[in-house]
Amino acid sequence: MLTRLKTQVPLFSMNSYTKLREKLKLSGLSFASTHSHVIRLGRHSRHNSKMAVCIAVIAKENYPLFIRSVPIQNELKFHYTVHTSLDVVEEKISAVGKAMADQRELYLGLLYPTEDYKVYGYVTNSKVKFVIVVDSSNTSLRDNEIRSMFRKLHNSFTDVMCNPFYNPGDTIQSKAFDSIVSAMMVQAS
Repeated sequence: MLTRLKTQVPLFSMNSYTKLREKLKLSGLSFASTHSHVIRLGRHSRHNSKMAVCIAVIAKENYPLFIRSVPIQNELKFHYTVHTSLDVVEEKISAVGKAMADQRELYLGLLYPTEDYKVYGYVTNSKVKFVIVVDSSNTSLRDNEIRSMFRKLHNSFTDVMCNPFYNPGDTIQSKAFDSIVSAMMVQAS
């Protein structure tokens, strides 16, 4: 019964499929490359709704190297949120450090949720801390997407540290780092 149904209701008729393939061939694209491009575009548009409202990089000595928040009016509130999260980061580091000293997970996960925001943490091997604050109403955000954001942030931070003109401990003023962070932030409307 199921095979009969498939033959009776095709997704594309053979004629429309060949017409589509011919149009793509005339435009210089193949069906496979167009299909993967569509999938890539779909993923990209899905990530646009899942962005951070605050991103902070905190030095080993617990002073901010970089803090960016959207909207600017809530900047003081986000500074307080990031400062508050440092206590939770220290607790998680000490708890993980006792469990496994040499195989430490850099991603700390959800530090704490508030009524309006969720705060996530990440610590490098050199004890530099990254904090990402996300809007609580964003329920479609998955843990692996947060991990991916932290990995991008960590890679960009490593590039900043490798710059011979950067003095370790100074605030980060790199255009490349700034553009990576801007891509992760919610666009102000």
